[in-house]
Amino acid sequence: MRLSEFKDHLSGLREIAFELPKGQLVPEHFHVTEVGKISKNFIDCGGTLREEEKISFQLWEENDYNHRLHPEKLVKIIDLAKDKLALPDAEIEVEYQGESINKFELDFDGKNFLLVNTQTTCLAKEKCGIPEQKPKVKLSELQNSCCTPESGCC
Repeated sequence: MRLSEFKDHLSGLREIAFELPKGQLVPEHFHVTEVGKISKNFIDCGGTLREEEKISFQLWEENDYNHRLHPEKLVKIIDLAKDKLALPDAEIEVEYQGESINKFELDFDGKNFLLVNTQTTCLAKEKCGIPEQKPKVKLSELQNSCCTPESGCC
């Protein structure tokens, strides 16, 4: 989800809720402790120079039950960060403490912001010899087979 989409969703909410991949909600007394811009310059395993820019939100919870973050307050924080950090309208990456710091992509179901697990991948599969994955087909589902057990061709 891009920053502009996130702000659009916030404008229609009375409260903010983040839902973890297994369905539980981040406790409602969470704080957004950071809004930032992450710029990443790197070379993939195929030797291609790449650049990536994302917006980072860090969610944190503590035993501070009296300061729930409301949508209008988060919009003000985002607007301040946009002004001070020149935030682009980039994809949002959310950091949240699990067993380690987890990074999530963001989606929205009309009520909650969904924290979506991220995956690594090879960005240069064609250059480093990773074959394209062929679809698995059951032999029993093949039609017009030229060879049957009775034909004697096998």
